[in-house]
Parts: sequence; C-alpha cells; structure tokens
Amino acid sequence: MADRTIDEILNFVEENDVKFIRLAFCDIFGNQKNISIMPCELEKAFTTGINFDSFLVLGYDDPVYQDLFLLPDPSTLNILPWRPQQGRVVRFYCDVVLADGTPYPYDARKFLRDALVECSEMGFACRMGLKSEFYLFKTDEEGRPTQEPWDEGGYFDISPLDRGENIRREICLCLEEMGIQPESSHHENGPGQNEIDFRASDAMSTADNFITYKNVVSAISERNGVYASFAPKPIRGKSGNGLHMKVSLFRKGVNLEEVDPQMSKSFMAGVFNRMRDITLFLNPQVESYERFGENEAPKYITWSAQNRSRLMRVPVVHGKKAGFILRSPDSGINPYVAFGMVVRAGLEGVKNKETLPPPVDVSMRTLSKEERDGYDKLPASLQEAVSCARESAFLKESPCRKVAGRFMEVIEQQLLS
Repeated sequence: MADRTIDEILNFVEENDVKFIRLAFCDIFGNQKNISIMPCELEKAFTTGINFDSFLVLGYDDPVYQDLFLLPDPSTLNILPWRPQQGRVVRFYCDVVLADGTPYPYDARKFLRDALVECSEMGFACRMGLKSEFYLFKTDEEGRPTQEPWDEGGYFDISPLDRGENIRREICLCLEEMGIQPESSHHENGPGQNEIDFRASDAMSTADNFITYKNVVSAISERNGVYASFAPKPIRGKSGNGLHMKVSLFRKGVNLEEVDPQMSKSFMAGVFNRMRDITLFLNPQVESYERFGENEAPKYITWSAQNRSRLMRVPVVHGKKAGFILRSPDSGINPYVAFGMVVRAGLEGVKNKETLPPPVDVSMRTLSKEERDGYDKLPASLQEAVSCARESAFLKESPCRKVAGRFMEVIEQQLLS
C-alpha cells in the first residue's frame, strides 16, 4: 500500500467492503491504542486528522498540548484477517499532530523517523530484524489467564510436548497475509514458551510490524483459548521473554560492512558504549531486570563474534559479517522509542569514530570474580536504569532529550512511585 494515493485508498476501502477503520497509535510504553471510525470519516482523517482525548493515555497527558489529532499513515493500511470478512476491518498506524498540523513533540513515531532521516543524511540506511519470545498460558472457564503453561515442552521440542505448533502456524500465516514475513518459529526453552523470528526490514516498518505482531499473537491465542504473555519474566526460575534485535546498515543496497566497515563498527561501538544510558528504553518494566543474568540472558556489557550469550553478537553469514544482534531488550518496549534510541546511540558512535573493546569469547563462568568485575554490567533494577538515564550526558545533549525526559517522568510516576 506504500505507493497508493489517498484517492486510491478511499477506492480500496469501498471496493473491499471495508466498514470499520482502526486508527492505531501507542502509549509511551508501546501498548497499542486505537479509535475506530466509519469509512465516511476517512477522507477527513487524512486531511485534518481525528481529534482524541489524550488525557488518559500514558505519555500524552500534557496540559500544554490538550488538542491532539491522529493522522493516518497511508503506507500502513492493512486488512485485519482475523476480523469478519463481510464488513471488513482495516487498520492504519498514525502520527500524532497538534491542531495546526505540526508534529506532537513527544510522538514516538516521529522520534524514530527523525533518527532515520539523520542516518540517511549520513549516507546509510538502518534495517532491523527481530526474534520475539512469548509464553502461552491456559485460561480458566471464564477465559481469564492462569499461571499454568500451555505445555511442558522445551527447546526445539515437537508434538506432543510442543502444543503450540498449530497456534504458531496460524500466527505466521496471518502475518504473511498482512505482508509481514516470518522466517522461522519454534518452541523455546521454557514451558509454553515460543519464538517467532522475522525477516529484516527498514526500522520504521519493523517497529510498525512489531506492534502488529503482538496484536496478532494475542488475538489468535485468545481465539484458541489460551493467553499469550510477552512479560519479561512470566515464570520465576524459567527462561524470560527476550526480544533480540538484529541491526544492519546499508549504503545503496550494499551492507555497510562491505563498503565502509569502520563506520559500521563505529555505529555498533556507539550503541555498546551507551548501553547503561539507554537500557531503560529497552527494558522498561520492573521485572525486566529479573531476566538479566539467568538462562543465557545477558548481564555484562560485552560482545563477541563467537559466543552466542554475549550482550552483543556479530554473526558471520557465508563468511561475511552482517551487522550485530543486541540481546538485552524485551517485548515490553515501545519499538519506536527503543529503535530510535539505538539508532541515535549508533550515530553518536559514527560521529565520534568510536571503537569497540576486545571481544569476550569465553564463558563468563570460567572467569574469576575479579575478572568478571572488570566488565561493566547492565543496570540491575529499573530504578538503577532510570538513574543511569538521568545522569546520561548523551541523553541530555542529543535530540533524545524530550522523549527521554517524558519517558522517565512516566516511569517514575507509574512504576516507581
């Protein structure tokens, strides 16, 4: 739908029996919100936007900006396959604007878009792929989630130990119908835990697709009588739910590792050197920090091309480096904020021509306590992550300042008060 004009979209809505239109956006924590409008209101939505009461939406409750409007992005039009096929439902993701059409200063989509524009101005594009984990839990007679996992399967198990295979299949086919391309899916290490991996795309599309993916997983799980949890640590003592981010840079369609490896390394170094500054935005829940250091989840700020349990890993595909994988985030993120922070940190590394420390290829368990203590650690709690962000010169001095400040305010009000 990316190249369709507004007139073409209006015709599409009429020709495809669309009767209900969702205008979607996210609160500051990445939870999808939406207003539904009828087709007769769509042209108005494209021209002036649809006003919404922002006061009760986390991150938008600002008395200075009370009149906010949702402006749908035409490129994000999607029919929702799990909704009725007669009188169809479509969804647009929206930018948030003021009454005069200027962008809302705290709009997370704009935050990411601005970061990607700066990437382009510096001569490269950023692509991201995701590996997302979630648990499936049984529900009670009234459909409410229980604490009992859907199965007792383990890593890469098959039926009958893996009872989630058909649900994953249904999710993947639904996503494919919506133009989102899963690469693989399997049972993960925890009981009832699943993983779906996605093909890389431009960072904005990946952020939009992640919100769609969570919606699809939740809807199809509910349809199958189970509850999907993306919580970072749903079951104590078992594997947590991570969200591995694969970041790769391209110039004119060619991986930056091949044409400018130093710039690629400096980008990775920029993220690496600011991990304590930006962890709050990658792990925004109290229980996010219960996951670190357990069941292969990272704890120390280290990297490797070989060791798969490091915070950052540089995979080699057919003998060539293809970007890096960041393993600390979890699915509680607002993807626009999280991706924007990673991109901004990387850009700082490029501007300063930063370098990486030596890799750590050995297991941390083989090192002495004194050796382990020589490495920086990720924040151990949400409170520590907030403190790191508050003290960060990078966040104070960069274009991240406004969004970071609002994010910290909401975290402190909602989770740490």
